[in-house]
Amino acid sequence: MSLDMKTTLGHVTHEVFNQVPPLVNYNLFEQDMTLVESVRREGAAWITDHVTALGKVAGSEEAIQWSFDANTVTPVLHTHDRSGQRIDEVTFHPAWHNLMRTSINAGAHALSWREEQAGRHVARAAVFYVSSQMEGGHCCPVSMTHAAVSVLRGHPHLAATWEPLLTSLTYEPGLRPLQEKQGILCGMGMTEKQGGSDVRSNTTQAVPSSGEGENVYLLTGHKWFCSAPMCDMFLILAQAPGGLTCFLLPRMLPDGTRNRFLIQRLKDKLGNRSNASCEVEFDQAWAIRVGDEGRGVRTIIDMVNFTRLDCVIGSAAGMRQAVVAAVHHTAHRAAFGRLLIEQPLMQNVLADLTIESEAATLLAMRLARACDRADDDAHEALIKRIGTAVGKYWVAKRGPAHAAEALECLGGNGYVEESIMPRLYREAPLSSIWEGSGNVNCLDVLRAMTKEPASAQAFLAEVTRAQGMDARIDAAIERLKRELSDFSNIEVRARRLVEQMALVLQGALLVQYGQPAVADAFCASRLVGDWGRAFGTLPVGTDFAAIIERARVNLT
Repeated sequence: MSLDMKTTLGHVTHEVFNQVPPLVNYNLFEQDMTLVESVRREGAAWITDHVTALGKVAGSEEAIQWSFDANTVTPVLHTHDRSGQRIDEVTFHPAWHNLMRTSINAGAHALSWREEQAGRHVARAAVFYVSSQMEGGHCCPVSMTHAAVSVLRGHPHLAATWEPLLTSLTYEPGLRPLQEKQGILCGMGMTEKQGGSDVRSNTTQAVPSSGEGENVYLLTGHKWFCSAPMCDMFLILAQAPGGLTCFLLPRMLPDGTRNRFLIQRLKDKLGNRSNASCEVEFDQAWAIRVGDEGRGVRTIIDMVNFTRLDCVIGSAAGMRQAVVAAVHHTAHRAAFGRLLIEQPLMQNVLADLTIESEAATLLAMRLARACDRADDDAHEALIKRIGTAVGKYWVAKRGPAHAAEALECLGGNGYVEESIMPRLYREAPLSSIWEGSGNVNCLDVLRAMTKEPASAQAFLAEVTRAQGMDARIDAAIERLKRELSDFSNIEVRARRLVEQMALVLQGALLVQYGQPAVADAFCASRLVGDWGRAFGTLPVGTDFAAIIERARVNLT
């Protein structure tokens, strides 16, 4: 403080010091070596310049402010206009549109489908990973739009009309007739009050519309959770005469009028607050059947698998963002005469958080590679199937604990909104709930192994590639083989079994491709019997400095 100000005030209560500089203006992609190495290794090096440019924007002070603004001024529902006409519109802060425009322009929703090069799913995963760190809520419609294309490609007569709009890099908010738009977004509405994940108990009725062709139906019912209501179209599950069926329901009808899509209220959610989720009623809403009657789950399953993969990618991105914040804070904050990052117990916590982050990222990118090769490689198709369910369960389950521990590294500073940590903490549980809770995904792993025994064999073949590289991974693989050969009380043991599968797969990936200190510490902690129940319980002798360095970023 200047002498003049001291004289004016007459006294000074304290001097502000030992504060941490804002974590802004760093490249989210370029300084994430695990992601950079994964993109190269998994066959998408051609995306490097593109995602580097996005990483610079996403880590900028401006984009970080967008994320705060979009979560402070949350969506507002307008059911009627001032003359009393139903409009069923949701308005957003301009920051939301800036986030959406940035991610859509970058192809976070479409690179998998626009590109013909090898590694296009890996490339898109890298873009989505960076966009998720920019702000998590806006990635919900981005994810659904990406996944919807996989469904429509099975129905060329629909894909011809809708895919060019869904894969456009133009972001056009607002409801307008289809012929007036260059780019559109897709949402989804599957869950209902009485069923939740049990979509087969849905009661929304779909009745064929006479005189409009065999594929046009009128839907009547109530969806308890409909994601992103300002999207232009939705994939919906409803009961047709032949059973549960998938439908494409547009917000605007072919004649330019609004569909009978009646928003009842927005959900007041724990996290994901920048994004609108709603309850909606369909009052004879016009829809197009997708696939055969009674085959709704089968029709939409590709969409579910891709959005589950995005839960893995998004959770991994959240872990990366959280540990970077924790390392940055502790590198600048002193306590008890030393920087926090120099204190052994804090080093243990930071290294443990970094290990979890890197293991999650490697698994997410490996699953993206399986998506790239699944059409031509039976092994990759099975890894895509079973590995996605395994990864979705474990990585999403680890997210909330990881966020809480990272928040604690900042102490009281981490508990205030300015630190971004409370938002990451609130966002973390979503990935474990959306697209099937933990139990649903564990049961899906069992279902895959029962209906397709080759999936378990493919999983073991995948992890066995690391055999002989580390005695601890070898022992873990043998234990897993014994677990997989015993189906007694399998549902009761499902969580423990899937957890073991995830850890062995992550360990195998780290031993083959990870930074040596990270791989060693992972095997020494996650794959032995004395692993602690909290982060910060890595064994003595861990190379903390080398591991923590992986999460340090330089500000420009």
